Amino acid sequence: MNLIEELKWRGMIQDIMPGTEDQLAKEMTAGYIGFDPTSDSLHIGSLVPILLLVHLQKAGHKPFALVGGATGMVGDPSGKSEERNLLSEEVLNHNLACVKRQLEKFLDFDPALPNKAEMVNNYDWFKTMRFLDFIRDIGKHITVNYMSSKDSVKRRLEGENGMSFTEFTYQLVQGYDFYWLYTNKNCRLQMGGSDQWGNITTGAELIRRKAGRRLTRRPAPPVFCASTRAASSKHRCGPANRPAE
Repeated sequence: MNLIEELKWRGMIQDIMPGTEDQLAKEMTAGYIGFDPTSDSLHIGSLVPILLLVHLQKAGHKPFALVGGATGMVGDPSGKSEERNLLSEEVLNHNLACVKRQLEKFLDFDPALPNKAEMVNNYDWFKTMRFLDFIRDIGKHITVNYMSSKDSVKRRLEGENGMSFTEFTYQLVQGYDFYWLYTNKNCRLQMGGSDQWGNITTGAELIRRKAGRRLTRRPAPPVFCASTRAASSKHRCGPANRPAE
């Protein structure tokens, strides 16, 4: 099964980095999509990103579903005109458990499979990270000019409400998710809604700059990104648009 041809036939590809199709044809590749735990249920906008992971697994590749326990405490500016309410750790943990039960209905988490699905929570690697460590080890690799050039950031900066520093740093936090999965889980592909393209490519850029400098004897293995035309999995959600179980 040629995954990219299948997704193109279904009209599910908006943007894709060169070389992605060759990578998927060469070997089993791990890929991930992030899901926003701002409610105790995923919403209809999450369905297409979930199906991307379903097709990825059916094609013999390994899907990771990243649930943003840490980024859910920050707030993503993509596609929004104002800052969203931040959730407590207790509420987030409840939402995470509910989202996991829903994802298990679509993805195969059987540990016997070589490409079993895995769920990860970015709170697990952010909870012990100090602010000074983050800005020293991560922030120095991405310039303010680069971050400000993203459409989601420019729209907010030009709007009446502006953007808080918390939301401005979101793309760095999401970018580190990709870097962490790349270095710890050999994840080479990130996918998501088209409104996430700026955040997705920031992760690829962070890997190129940080991992490329660390691996001095050989270039870092390349990473790839793809986005779908559908709405992002990170739009606001709530009980009113909860999918049937």
